[in-house]
Amino acid sequence: MEFPAASAHRRLVPWLGLLLAVFPSSLTNRIPPTTEQFAIVSTIAAEGQDVILRIRNSPPGALVIWWYRGGVVKYSNLIGYIALGQGDYETGPRNTGRETTLFDGSLMIRHVTPSDEGIYLAVALLPNGQRTRALGSLNVYGPEGVQYT
Repeated sequence: MEFPAASAHRRLVPWLGLLLAVFPSSLTNRIPPTTEQFAIVSTIAAEGQDVILRIRNSPPGALVIWWYRGGVVKYSNLIGYIALGQGDYETGPRNTGRETTLFDGSLMIRHVTPSDEGIYLAVALLPNGQRTRALGSLNVYGPEGVQYT
């Protein structure tokens, strides 16, 4: 069966090729780009080093970032939090005095020890009241590259 708009000699169909060339490109222009996920950059450090657990793809307009030791949000795991834009910083029960939350929301740990190794959780409070979570890990190596577990 022949396409209804086509003539018997196929001379009058230039718009069909144009439509096929333009339509797919107009579709791809309307698909929004994928957004990268809020995350903590997992880090490997030698014992005694100062380390920064950096945040990747911080949510736009985040108001507060809380840092927890372990993968569970509970007060006993709280290292500290910072109110972004204001710079207000408070410590929690898991803060050893070596942890500081930086103005960009990252966590700095001075003179890491084997006990600092593990999972870290950052929670960001967004302007609409929602919260988003990010997980990352810190691995600590001792002398001669020995990893503590």
